[in-house]
Amino acid sequence: MARLFGTDGVRGLANGDLTAELALDLSVSAAHILAERGTFAGHRPTAVVGRDTRVSGQFLEAAVVAGLASAGVDVLLLGELPTPGVAWLTAELGADLGVMLSASHNAMPDNGIKFLARGGVKLDDAIEAAIEKRLREPWDRPTGAAVGRVRTHDTAVEQYAAHLVGTIEHPLAGLRVVLDCAHGAASAAGPRALRDAGAEVVAICAEPDGTNINEGCGSTHLEVLQAAVLEHGADVGFALDGDADRCLAVDRRGEVVDGDQILAVLALSMREAGRLHDDTVVATVMSNLGFVQAMKAAGIGVRQTKVGDRYVLEAMKVLGFTLGGEQSGHVIMSQHATTGDGLLTALHVLDRMVATGQELHELAAVMTRLPQVLVNVPGVDKARADEDFVLAAAVADAEAELGDEGRVLLRPSGTEPLVRVMVEAPTAEQARSVSDRLAGVVRDQLSL
Repeated sequence: MARLFGTDGVRGLANGDLTAELALDLSVSAAHILAERGTFAGHRPTAVVGRDTRVSGQFLEAAVVAGLASAGVDVLLLGELPTPGVAWLTAELGADLGVMLSASHNAMPDNGIKFLARGGVKLDDAIEAAIEKRLREPWDRPTGAAVGRVRTHDTAVEQYAAHLVGTIEHPLAGLRVVLDCAHGAASAAGPRALRDAGAEVVAICAEPDGTNINEGCGSTHLEVLQAAVLEHGADVGFALDGDADRCLAVDRRGEVVDGDQILAVLALSMREAGRLHDDTVVATVMSNLGFVQAMKAAGIGVRQTKVGDRYVLEAMKVLGFTLGGEQSGHVIMSQHATTGDGLLTALHVLDRMVATGQELHELAAVMTRLPQVLVNVPGVDKARADEDFVLAAAVADAEAELGDEGRVLLRPSGTEPLVRVMVEAPTAEQARSVSDRLAGVVRDQLSL
């Protein structure tokens, strides 16, 4: 059987792959595994459960709650709240377990279940594997007063918003901000946090109906935000995804500011304040070479990991780094959060704008994005990508052609039978030419 847990919990088509029965069974198994590992020792266990705005989240929430309560776990229902909000409240409320129901930026029909350990951190791979292994095993069910209680935690949005505002140093009065909530989990918390921080907020795509999450809006459809920033004469705009753990920006001229640029802005701010551990930021191998060059010029080191925010988090945790992120807009500020947090990111970019008196395009100019072309080559034997001598020679030739002004990255997909060819170069034409040439070699050498 294929492994249920992926890099970010269990995801699938709601009521297709991800059923109420599976959600209930996963929750029961999680309660058992954590109890055996001493998480609940000496006290009555408590879990917090939050969800995004997908209509399927309602029945999945009911199933998760039924599973946890039947296993003797008390449950606090947080309602619709961003993933980082659920993570923060797991720690803030002293809960033994957090559960978030969301498929992030995926289309509405999908959903997912993410379990968080005490402190709001992702479960270890070993615990996830144990949960999966113990699904549907026979067990002694508690009865009477030993079953779990279920309560609603009505102040989740207010508490989370107050936490976010408390992390910045300057009032945001005088800034007009457009916030695209993707009809998702931050539709209530996002506008509230920015307004409480003093900004004038134009909230768009903040009217979820259960079916419109991520639909033509949010961080995967920035044209909506670009148009709104220009229409309202805003100083800046931010776009979130469905569970608000990522954030991309648009400056007052309507130009996109991506995750690399945001990371560069925050790295300089934190280094200046003495909060950038070891003067180093964590990024992935997909970060634009322009980001790496800009950080080097500023005297800031870059520790690069495999693609995926889980790998960024692991590096930060093991080595004590305080800032990391991805080009996609996952930015992790470990002083304030255990996961990427789109609203936290937006607030700290705004705080930097106020502190410096600069507009976002001026701050983002610290780095120059090199033209980047990504080509997916399907239908190939990705396992041979690192072993083919002809392909290795072609990559070496391309790297020699680009020199220090560009780079090549060949990366087998982790989930599909394809190889990704990424090329950065001084011009878009050169990047396209080199990527097309290498993609041709991949097809010729690795075809199935």
